[in-house]
Amino acid sequence: MPICLHLTLFTCPISVRRQYITPTRSCLARAAAAKSDMAASSVRVAAAQMTSINDLAANFATCSRLTREAASAGVKLLCFPEAFSYVGAKDGDSVKIAEPLDGPIMQRYCSLARDSSIWLSLGGFQEKGTDDEHLYNTHVVIDDYGNIKSTYRKIHLFDVDVPGGRVYKESSFTEAGKDIVAVDSPLGRLGLTVCYDLRFPELYQQLRFQHDAQVLLVPSAFTKVTGQAHWEILLRARAIETQCYVIAAAQAGKNNDKRESYGDSLIIDPWGTVVGRLPDRLSTGIAVADIDFSLINSVRAKMPIAKQRKPIDFWKSASL
Repeated sequence: MPICLHLTLFTCPISVRRQYITPTRSCLARAAAAKSDMAASSVRVAAAQMTSINDLAANFATCSRLTREAASAGVKLLCFPEAFSYVGAKDGDSVKIAEPLDGPIMQRYCSLARDSSIWLSLGGFQEKGTDDEHLYNTHVVIDDYGNIKSTYRKIHLFDVDVPGGRVYKESSFTEAGKDIVAVDSPLGRLGLTVCYDLRFPELYQQLRFQHDAQVLLVPSAFTKVTGQAHWEILLRARAIETQCYVIAAAQAGKNNDKRESYGDSLIIDPWGTVVGRLPDRLSTGIAVADIDFSLINSVRAKMPIAKQRKPIDFWKSASL
C-alpha cells in the first residue's frame, strides 16, 4: 500500500531500495504544503491565571515565568488578567503607582514580549490618568517585537454593591474609556475588553458585527461571589452570540486581606464549548488551546446570524 513515513495524514508512493524506504519528492512537497495550511488555519494561545499582589517585582517575576512556559509550549499569544502588574492593598495604592504607557513598568513587559518572541495581552494596566486622582484601566496588546500594537481603556466601571460582599466604586479613581477597539494580529482580529465589560453584550455585538472581531479578549478580576454566580455563563454567552473565540484570563485567590478573586481562566470556542481550562480554579498557571479559524468560518456559515440580525431601525419601528 502507498505510505508516507512519519506523516500520518497523507498517503503517497514510495521507492524501495536495499530495504530502506524513502518518501518520494512529491510526497514531501504535499506534506510540507499541508503542514503550512494547518499552521495557517490554527494558532496556539493561552490564558494566564495568577494572584497579583502589591509588589510590582514579584508580579513581573510571575508573568515572566508564565511567559517562558507559554513560549516553550508553542503559544503565540499569552493573555494576562486584569491588574496583572499590581493589586493595591488599600485604597489609593493603584493610583500612586500608575504610569504612562512609555513608563518603566510597561517597558519591562514590552521587553518580555520581544525577548520571548510572543504576543502579550495585558489588561488592565494602571495607566496614568488626566490628573493625580485618577487612572485608566487599560488593556494593552504587545506584539512579538515588543511594540504596543493597540490599547483599550475600560468603558464600563465596576460600581457595584456585591451581595454578601463589599461595595466597589471603580469610578472614584478610574476614568472611563470611550472607544471600541479591535486590532489585527497573526492570531486573528482581536476584540479588546476588560472584566466588567462582560456584562454589557452591546460592546461584544459591536466588536463582532461592526469591527469584525474573531477572538474576544476578556482579562478579568471577578470577585468570588460574582464569579461563582455568573463567570462561565457570561463568557459562554458572549462566545455563542458573537460566534467568536473568547479568551478570559483571570485573577485567582486572595490578592490581599480585602480582595479575593474567583479565578477559573477559560478559553471558549465559537460554539460555546470550553476548550481550555486549568484543572485548579485557583492555581497559578496557563490554560492552552488552539484557535481554529476553520471552525469560526464553519459556525458562521452554517448559522449566518450576521446576515439575519435586524438593523437598529427595525427595532425602533417594531417598538411602536
